[in-house]
Amino acid sequence: MDDIRLRLRKIVAQQMDQDPAHDLAHLDRVWTNAHRIARHEGGVDLRVLMAATYLHDLVNLPKDAPNRAEASTLSAQAAEPILQSLGYEAAEIEAAQHAIAAHSFSAGIPAKSAEALILRDADRLDALGAIGIARTFIVAGAIERAIYDPSDPFAAQRDLDDQVWSIDHWHLKLLQLPNDMVTAKGREIAGKRARLMLAYLEQLSKEIDTDLPDHWAALLT
Repeated sequence: MDDIRLRLRKIVAQQMDQDPAHDLAHLDRVWTNAHRIARHEGGVDLRVLMAATYLHDLVNLPKDAPNRAEASTLSAQAAEPILQSLGYEAAEIEAAQHAIAAHSFSAGIPAKSAEALILRDADRLDALGAIGIARTFIVAGAIERAIYDPSDPFAAQRDLDDQVWSIDHWHLKLLQLPNDMVTAKGREIAGKRARLMLAYLEQLSKEIDTDLPDHWAALLT
């Protein structure tokens, strides 16, 4: 397993785009999350899970790309020759490809295996907590999206719009992820990380001299 991981890391380091929100460090963190969940769940093919984890962002399209939903399927296709070169059997490759294709939120592909469910949770955990906060603003900077609406930072009197305001994305998606986790360990970790993000928003509201509406905290109850 250690040898396969080293070889996978070397391959993706050479082939991935230089996106600091979806880089080798992201893959290492997702693998840490996935391995932790797998130990708790049991009955998981770790070879398949590791392969899917390190190749799930092989094709990374910008968040605002019109074909963003296709990225996971394209990554699954690109993973096949790599896994063949690493000696994976056909059934393992098929299983890894399914996990890769189904991990994406935007793709909407149902996860049908333990490995797919775990990768789905593990990847989403990296959008939460301290690292999730950092990644939010890395992505926002890359696509020139503002942090918040100066006239109504937390959408107290307007509709949420995460195509314009970065913080709105937390309400529309990220702070709802704990309830969307499918593994028990994933839900536990996600809840802790989401509460940290809520604490950040409470501090932000003080620094910009406004109030955090109750409907934000209600997402975590």
